[in-house]
Amino acid sequence: NALHKTGRPIVLSICEWGDNKPWEWAEDIGYLWRTTGDIYNCFDCEEDHGDWSSWGVLQILDMQEGLRKYAGPGHWNDPDMMEVGNGMSRSEDRAHFTMWAMIAAPLIAGNDLSTMSKETIDILTNKEMIAINQDSLGVQGFKYNAENGLETWFKPLENGDWAVTFLNRNEEEMDINFDWKKETIKDPDFDYATDFGENTYKIRDLWEHKDLKNTNKLLKAKVGPHDVLSLRLSQN
Repeated sequence: NALHKTGRPIVLSICEWGDNKPWEWAEDIGYLWRTTGDIYNCFDCEEDHGDWSSWGVLQILDMQEGLRKYAGPGHWNDPDMMEVGNGMSRSEDRAHFTMWAMIAAPLIAGNDLSTMSKETIDILTNKEMIAINQDSLGVQGFKYNAENGLETWFKPLENGDWAVTFLNRNEEEMDINFDWKKETIKDPDFDYATDFGENTYKIRDLWEHKDLKNTNKLLKAKVGPHDVLSLRLSQN
């Protein structure tokens, strides 16, 4: 009530590091809540501080499992600020930014904005990727498949579009051979689904900023170590 009485917009962020499961009670109190302990500027690690640890990007991402059903417009899971530009590789920064966009996380830059490289600016200002994060449905993406360290994630979007990301957790390049026509996607928590055997979508590469073929064709691609291939699917 005190915040409302100020007469101006205020975003209340709740941080108790997820210790008391704020996703179960914080929706009517704040707009976002931290789901984990602090992030660390590494892609795949645990930083031991003695009686507590901070976590790499993949560890934080894994900790979001089971939480997406609690998030939506006006109430968001917050996996902590981003470490883009703080010492990881370009591909790791890109994968980090992509996955935070896919899980509808608050995109809070955790780097020094006054000394950003052009590479970091290009990642943080990718409008096509930001549009995935800011989509009006407000639905958090989900992991559809994982095999040999290569994960496939889907995120429902407005107007029947979908975001799809292939995340390579490995330290070596991986091949993607994805036969759209054999896949039927069903959101495990919300009422969104599509059958690629019946529906055809145009494909847009969100990092190369170019149109690819449609989902009538087998998707054959390579994704580098600790990198992503991120696509937007729009119906023809």
